[in-house]
Amino acid sequence: MSRLMRTLIPLAAIGLILTSLPSFAADTISPPDSIVTQNVPPVPASVAESVGRYTEFRAASFSSWHPTRREMLIRTRFADTNQLHLVTMPLGARSQQTFFPDSVSSGSFDPVAGAYFVFNKDTGGNEFAQIYRQDFATGDVTLLTDGKSRNSPGVWPRTGGVIAYTSTRRNRKDADFYVMNPADPKTDKMISRSDSPGWEVLDFDGTWILAEHYVSINESSLYMIDTRNGEHTRNGQRWMITPDQPATGPKVAWSGGRFAADGRHVFTVTDSGSEFARLAVIQPKDPPKTKAQIEFGIEYLSPDAKWDVEAFAPSDDGKFLAYVTNEDGVAVPHLIDIVTRRTYELPKLPAGRITTLDWHKDNNALAITLSSARSPSDVYVFDCAPTRLDPTKSPTLTRWTQSETAGLNTSNFVEPQLIRWKSFDGKEISGFLYSPDPQKFPGKRPVIVNIHGGPESQFRPQFLGGINYYLNVLGVAVVFPNVRGSAGYGKTFLTLDNGKLREDSVKDVGALLDWIKTKGDLDADRIMITGGSYGGYMTLACSVHFADRIRCSVDVVGISNFVTFLEHTEPYRQDLRRAEYGDERDPDMREFLTKIAPLTSVARITKPIMIVQGANDPRVPRTEADQMVEALKKQGTEVSYLLAKDEGHGFAKKKNYEYQFYSTVAFIRRRLLP
Repeated sequence: MSRLMRTLIPLAAIGLILTSLPSFAADTISPPDSIVTQNVPPVPASVAESVGRYTEFRAASFSSWHPTRREMLIRTRFADTNQLHLVTMPLGARSQQTFFPDSVSSGSFDPVAGAYFVFNKDTGGNEFAQIYRQDFATGDVTLLTDGKSRNSPGVWPRTGGVIAYTSTRRNRKDADFYVMNPADPKTDKMISRSDSPGWEVLDFDGTWILAEHYVSINESSLYMIDTRNGEHTRNGQRWMITPDQPATGPKVAWSGGRFAADGRHVFTVTDSGSEFARLAVIQPKDPPKTKAQIEFGIEYLSPDAKWDVEAFAPSDDGKFLAYVTNEDGVAVPHLIDIVTRRTYELPKLPAGRITTLDWHKDNNALAITLSSARSPSDVYVFDCAPTRLDPTKSPTLTRWTQSETAGLNTSNFVEPQLIRWKSFDGKEISGFLYSPDPQKFPGKRPVIVNIHGGPESQFRPQFLGGINYYLNVLGVAVVFPNVRGSAGYGKTFLTLDNGKLREDSVKDVGALLDWIKTKGDLDADRIMITGGSYGGYMTLACSVHFADRIRCSVDVVGISNFVTFLEHTEPYRQDLRRAEYGDERDPDMREFLTKIAPLTSVARITKPIMIVQGANDPRVPRTEADQMVEALKKQGTEVSYLLAKDEGHGFAKKKNYEYQFYSTVAFIRRRLLP
């Protein structure tokens, strides 16, 4: 899956969709053995009883089509973690295929016979995923990689037989390219060394790998690699099939890529010549004698883009091209004829987020994963067969999964309101406000400000899972700001928090607090700040700068000091994060990063805070939480600490998330509501 479809927001920060309650004593509940707590008051059993069904939501996401039948693999959870399930018909039974204590992150059928599937899984949230094969005939599971390195999901050619993937097994950092026949692990071989961790396989035709080299959210390029000899150079330079990056001025992002049906054209998304990412096709100006002699021209398929194209998928036969635009946070799907450029009308979807697009080999069925405010993520399928026969007819839409909502009537759940406010420099900032029912909860309502991670991410209208409890039961309003540096608002907006502009995004939250004060239905005297990952840094920074304006805060896997974070995050992430935050090895930048670190100004954090951390987090290591907790304890600030020994970047296991959620609800009742 390309970074077009990825998000770095820890699910624990926005309300993970999980299941049943643990057993608890008459008066209080105890943390699971996997969680170590410090200064976490006993959680009353009444909290767990009250939260109840709000931890029972499930969700489903599409993974892979069977090559010859309209059957699919999906990811969903019946027990403690997300596993792969087989669904053989719309709204059919979900037959669980994998059974592991850790979540399975992806899965794909062998694209010829569907006799087996390959999947990725890490251990304890460490993100060093391995590739496995599971055979349908025997149920046997075979480890295909070394068991130690970080391996990307395998990408199949249309003809099957082999997969292409990247692995860090050579030095634990750089993403080298490998090819393997999953039916015979002995065929595994490196075909090209890389020089950075930012390489990704986008597509594979059995001979040529289409690869992306990611430097930063604003800079990436596309390359071709010949797997027959491992060469990816031409005239001493890497064979880059996109134009050279500008020597001066803004860099250009070329994100994602797929070979067209003819094997010579490449579909991609780029912000070249535009503030927003446009759908483009790279095509040879003249028929080449060999692929090494191609000279590329570029045609834009959305030349007047006002919104980012965030995902796309061409059908194998070269007929249809589906893509999704991000329009003020709402996903809008589109369908065009690749040859004639004719557009087709699609059935209207609820305002939400689309996270997968995948065509069946029959070239008519297009699977998507959709989440909205009133529905967890589920799989739907557009059937384009009627459109193929008659272009005036719209595709039909069929729901394939219907995830449980714990018996709650989610049609009554709150829809978000798009809000805007002016920041300190006149820049307009936006976000989404979820307000509790004013009939049920009259008067000014307490507010939770929940800041997304990334920072190159964006809060989108979607199902909030357990956070609906805050709205429906506690009567708390929730605001999700998209501060400067968020995706979805143009490439200039993305850079407005880079380097020494970092604290300008914190000022955006300060302006939001000013905006809250002007709203008659929101209580500016009862505000909690929370967020995960980079949103955790923002939580800590806001706890420093706005201590007199908030009641409390909850930091989930947050950065407390950019210098120590950059020094201790996994090697494969260091350079990628330096491009965003600045290079701590430069003395001037190191001084700045130290100056703005919440840890440096910890004395200004005076309001109660809860800190949540996974012991195996490869992104934001536990040392970031440990050092903040110790500093807060030393100065006497009230701090509660939850550390999960078997988790990484956010709590993924049901029993852990549940206890985190109960503890958070108890913290909110104790520190925000009075």
